[in-house]
Amino acid sequence: MKLTEQPEQRKETVEEAVTTTAEADAMDNKGIGPVKSVELGDIDAAMATKGADLFKNMCSACHKMDKKFIGPALADVTERRSPEWIMNMILNPEQMIKEDPIAKKLLVESNMAVMANQGLSEEEARAILEYFRQYDTEN
Repeated sequence: MKLTEQPEQRKETVEEAVTTTAEADAMDNKGIGPVKSVELGDIDAAMATKGADLFKNMCSACHKMDKKFIGPALADVTERRSPEWIMNMILNPEQMIKEDPIAKKLLVESNMAVMANQGLSEEEARAILEYFRQYDTEN
């Protein structure tokens, strides 16, 4: 009977290793999309306000800051993901879900609810990132 259990145990070990590796490298992962590098300085309050408005209008139907809703909770996202990854997920969700290991895992955790491409510009995605940064600093 142990022989039949071993493949399943190996599968769980491999899945755990892949998950652990993906999470350990999360801040190094820039995602897949147009954003290759983001320069961060002090939080730009005006940009964060614009990002808060965009988030409310474009994202809040599926995302809440403090709890999982249709999509994952976004509080502390700037501590879990690189700025480039966040912006690429906003700008290029279809390709991210197909090719990025973190996005694939999030898709499964969200019961296969695919993130919609809202057609935002890089400037708008950057504003949402600034809102996340401000939120994470204040909360």
